[in-house]
Amino acid sequence: MPELVVAAAQAAPVFLDKDATLAKVEKLAQEAAAQGVGLLLFPESFVAGYPDWVWRAKPWDDASDALYAAFVESAVVLPGPDADRLGEIARAVGLWLVIGANERVGSTIYNSLLWFAPDGTLAHRHRKLMPTGGERLVWGYGDGSTLTVLDTEVGRLGGLICWENYMPLARAALYAQGVEVYLAPTWDNSDTWVGTLQHIAKEGRCFVIGACQSMRAEDLPDDLPGRALWGEGEWLARGLSTIVAPGGTVIAGPLVEEEGLVVATIDTSASVRSRGKFDPTGHYSRPDVLRLHVDTTPTAAVTFGTPESIESTET
Repeated sequence: MPELVVAAAQAAPVFLDKDATLAKVEKLAQEAAAQGVGLLLFPESFVAGYPDWVWRAKPWDDASDALYAAFVESAVVLPGPDADRLGEIARAVGLWLVIGANERVGSTIYNSLLWFAPDGTLAHRHRKLMPTGGERLVWGYGDGSTLTVLDTEVGRLGGLICWENYMPLARAALYAQGVEVYLAPTWDNSDTWVGTLQHIAKEGRCFVIGACQSMRAEDLPDDLPGRALWGEGEWLARGLSTIVAPGGTVIAGPLVEEEGLVVATIDTSASVRSRGKFDPTGHYSRPDVLRLHVDTTPTAAVTFGTPESIESTET
C-alpha cells in the first residue's frame, strides 16, 4: 500500500451559516490538497456548528427555540445541493473529504459523518448512534446500518463520532471489519481525549485521526439568540486534533487553541503488520468465548418522514 498523507482540519465553522461554512470547507480543502493531502477529516457537526447551547440554556427558553430553528435551517439534506457542493469540493481537489454535518431528515436532525470520495461521490454516511446528554434535545438516534468500514484504494476506512468512541462494542464492530484508518471527529477537547485516541490506536491496531473544532466565544455572531450564554474570551473548543499510529504513538499534534491543519504521512500496511502480536477481533479475540452481534437493519426512526418510508408504509 502506498503512503498516504492525511490531515485533520482544526477550525471553527461560521456558526449556523451553512453557505459561509461550506466556503470555509472549500478553502481548507484547497490548502490541504496543496500539501499533498489525500484524506481530510473535519470535526463533528462542522456544517454548520455544534449545538453547544444544549449544555447552557434551559430547553423551554426562547433562546433555545430560536437557536434550534437556526440549527434546523442550517442543516444538510441528502441528496441535495449542499451534498453536491461538498462532493464537488472533494472532486476539484482530488481527496477523500470526511466531514461532520447536521443532517435533516423530515423534522429530525442527525449528527452525521459524510464521506466524499475523490471523484465527488458520497461514498458513506454514518449517523451517531447515541447522542450524549443534552445533545438528545436536538439530535435523533442512528442505527447499525451505517456502522461499516469502507474498502478503498487508500485503505480500509471507518470511524465513530465523539463519545461513540467510548462504546466498546461499536469500536469492536469496526475492528472486526479490518479498519486501518480510524476517524474520530469530536467536540470533546478534554485533557483525556488524546489518551482516548491513543488507546483506540493501540487496541484496534490502526491509525487514528482525531479532529475537533477550535472555537472561541468571539467566533459566534453578535446577534446570535442567547449570545449572553457565552462569556467573552471563553474557549468553547480548544482543539487537540491529533494523529496516532498503530500502537498508540502520537505522530502529529495535538494542536491546541488555534486553527490549522494537523498533517501526517502514513503507511496503512503498518496496521496489518501491528496485528501480529495482538489482533482484537482476530487471533487474540477468542470467538469461542466472546462474540459480537451487530444489527445492521435500518430502523423506522431513521427513515421516518422520507418518501421511501411513506411508500413502503402504503404498500
